[in-house]
Amino acid sequence: MQISIRVCAWMFQKTRSANMFNTEPETEAAFFDLGDNTALVCVDHQQYQKVIVPQLIDMTYKVHLGLFEEDVLLKLKTYAYNVVIVYENFKNTTLQTNPVLTELTQRPDTQRRQHFVVLISHRFATNDAMCAFVNSVDQVINIGDIANLKPVIRRGVAQYRELYNSFNEMLKSVQSL
Repeated sequence: MQISIRVCAWMFQKTRSANMFNTEPETEAAFFDLGDNTALVCVDHQQYQKVIVPQLIDMTYKVHLGLFEEDVLLKLKTYAYNVVIVYENFKNTTLQTNPVLTELTQRPDTQRRQHFVVLISHRFATNDAMCAFVNSVDQVINIGDIANLKPVIRRGVAQYRELYNSFNEMLKSVQSL
C-alpha cells in the first residue's frame, strides 16, 4: 500500500511540474534534483515566454518563471540556477533600474559565477561581448533572435564552462591549502 501511495504522489508531482508555467512554491521544492540543469526566466511578456521556455526545456533545463520582483529575488536566494535569462524591460524597468540585474551584480563573485546570465534586449546585437561586459551579463541576445535561442545559449554556456573550468579547479586547489 505504501509503495502505491508513493508512486501516486510521485506521478502527481511529475504531472504538476510538467506545466512549464508553474509558479507554485510547494511543487518547486521537488522540481529540481541534484545535477539538474536549471534555468530562471525573468521575462514578463507571455509571447516571449512561449518562445524561450520550450527551447530551454528542449535543452533539458528545468525552468522556473520569475514573474514578480519579490518572487525572482527569493528564487535567486534559494536556488543556484545554471542559466538566468533577464528581459531588459522586466516589469517596465530600464537596464539601470532592473531589479534582477541589480541583485545579480550585487552578489559576491563566487555566487555570481554560478549563474550564466543572459540579457534579452531590443537595443543590443546578439553576442555583443562588449555590451555583455558593460551590463555585467554573460551574453546578450537580441529580441529578434529569440527564435534561435537554443543554439546561441548552447554555444554561450559551453564557452562559459570552458572559461571558468580551469579557474574553478585552481580556486578549489588554492582553498584546499
